[in-house]
Amino acid sequence: QVQLVESGGGLVQAGGSLRLSCAASGRTFSSYAVGWFRQVPGKEREFVGAITRSGIYTDYADSLKGRFTISRDNAKNTVYLQMNSLKPGDTAVYSCAASPRVAVPLRQIEYDYWGQGTQVTVSS
Repeated sequence: QVQLVESGGGLVQAGGSLRLSCAASGRTFSSYAVGWFRQVPGKEREFVGAITRSGIYTDYADSLKGRFTISRDNAKNTVYLQMNSLKPGDTAVYSCAASPRVAVPLRQIEYDYWGQGTQVTVSS
């Protein structure tokens, strides 16, 4: 069992940056790949990016490459999502999720555990 708690969300002006954290419980956190997803009310949840167990490999939604970066610190049981050059269209609830997959998991069905999410609002 893995429990995930996101933090770091808030209100930021367009062009600004935020770093979200995903803190995990459990001693086996390093056995899970972690992904970030976001959802706007009335729309489907979409993939933001993910990182493998070791942190060596990452992948991102094409539209976010170059602005968002995922990293992890397994000693701290934490995964980070650094978001730069934020736009109003990035406004959403951001959630992290854990997957036992070895490769970078891109699909929601590959994830077993989910956090509650943290709100990010980007003002124009």
